[in-house]
Amino acid sequence: MFGLPKATEMSKQLPKKAIYAKFQMNTAAKEKIDTDISRLTIVGEIAPNKVNIPAGDEVKNFFVLLISLKRKEFDEKTIATLSKLIPQNILFVLEYDGESKLAIYRTKIMQTDWKPTEEQRIELQGLNLDKVWENLIVAVGGVEIEQGNTLDEQIEVNEKRQKLEKEIAKFEKQARTEKQPKKKFEMVQRLREYQKKLEELKDE
Repeated sequence: MFGLPKATEMSKQLPKKAIYAKFQMNTAAKEKIDTDISRLTIVGEIAPNKVNIPAGDEVKNFFVLLISLKRKEFDEKTIATLSKLIPQNILFVLEYDGESKLAIYRTKIMQTDWKPTEEQRIELQGLNLDKVWENLIVAVGGVEIEQGNTLDEQIEVNEKRQKLEKEIAKFEKQARTEKQPKKKFEMVQRLREYQKKLEELKDE
């Protein structure tokens, strides 16, 4: 499945009721999961005895969890909640109506684009499972680690850049439509500040 070695394959249902009971979830939290998810199935375990890749210092194994979605426009917070509740390294395969995307949690939910499930592939690259896991995060999140940065530092830098880019786009739009000269001037000044911060981030 997903191009993984046969030895890694599993098919173990994770009943939602068992998750609710184990983690004593309140009604609102249960409803959020129920709104988005119909079924949870562990479909693979990546471990040294199954893939002939040694364990790392931090990652001894990880699981592939297939999430059958009730809707394509799911709430990312639902996946983040699951990843925090289940004390394992998990690569999520989110599936809806014959399409799927990969998702992984590392300080935030990162995900690929949708593609037909039959074309979905999970690449295991690295000399140990620490590196395999890191490479999956990089691949799923589209992270390009710049020289001198750790993975987590790069994710943080990317997030700051994205927030600034959103703010810049918002202020550019507002400045174009603003009629009052004073307000327009203030917006342009703020826009320049954000652009300067963005340049500084890019130069780091």
